[in-house]
Amino acid sequence: MAKPWDELQCRLQPDRAGVLWDLVLYVPTVGFLLLWGLKLWYAGDDQAWMGYGLMFLGFFFLMVGGGRIMRRLLIHPTAPVALDINRERIRLTLKNGNVKALVKEIRFFTDHAGKSFGLTGTDNQGAKCQYVFHRKQFDEETFQAIEKALERYK
Repeated sequence: MAKPWDELQCRLQPDRAGVLWDLVLYVPTVGFLLLWGLKLWYAGDDQAWMGYGLMFLGFFFLMVGGGRIMRRLLIHPTAPVALDINRERIRLTLKNGNVKALVKEIRFFTDHAGKSFGLTGTDNQGAKCQYVFHRKQFDEETFQAIEKALERYK
């Protein structure tokens, strides 16, 4: 018997093109914040407080950008590597081997350009979970099937 259109299983693949765009965005931003922060920090004027703030922002963006890039490349331990959708739940297999099942309050969000989508929901333990998936992490046919299967959660 064939599977219904709203049931789907797939594995994700690394999004190397998206990583290049993230690097183009984060490397200059982090570099500017850290270098300008160091300049103001060591200037010795009354602007040292601004150097502290810029250094904080630089390291914050470094951590956020690094996490985003590692998730796109499926290197991060909590990055989803497989997706299993059926009528009762959405199950995500993570890189570290854990399995998260979104069972309640599942919501599906797409961007206007159609290049990514987000999933939120509550797992079996009652914890709120959020995941972002990018078009290049799937082949085109699978991406369309996923959007169709998740349409009811909008």
